[in-house]
Amino acid sequence: MGTPKKTAKPKAKQPTAAEPKRGRGGRPTVYRSEFAEIAKQRCERGATDADVAAELKIDRATLYRWRHTHPEFCDALKAGKHDLDERVISTLAHRALGYTFETEEIHVVNGKIVRVPIVKHMPPDPTSMIFWLKNRRPAEFRDRQEMKVDVQLSLAELVTMSFRPDLPEPKVIEHDPDETEK
Repeated sequence: MGTPKKTAKPKAKQPTAAEPKRGRGGRPTVYRSEFAEIAKQRCERGATDADVAAELKIDRATLYRWRHTHPEFCDALKAGKHDLDERVISTLAHRALGYTFETEEIHVVNGKIVRVPIVKHMPPDPTSMIFWLKNRRPAEFRDRQEMKVDVQLSLAELVTMSFRPDLPEPKVIEHDPDETEK
């Protein structure tokens, strides 16, 4: 008696381009189209992906999955972050270059409140300049410049180069070893 032959399981029908893929079952998504607008608004106010996920009461992994499966959600996140990034770029440029603005000071003169319009000038900020240049032109403005130096000198050449006639001769200091023991 031999072992019974195994019969192959029939393969699942592959969906065609006209048929949508069906999910593998599991819990249905809680995604709603209004989540895209909520995500955009939160990103415009500086929220991170973790902040958006917390606002929508979902896990970050779910947020990342929705970003891949719902194009409108992905576009909303990108648009909200882009708008805020543009504002930050503009502000950083102003700080790096310096700017002038109008404001007012409030004084009390003889018991009355007096508003005095003034013009203030903010000078350029060196830290903002450095940050801007390091990020915009890293090859020119990074902290560490890489240089390749190929020096081939003999010890005799190095000693000859280090000799400086303008320096006095070194003095030899001698001591009696017996004096240090006392």
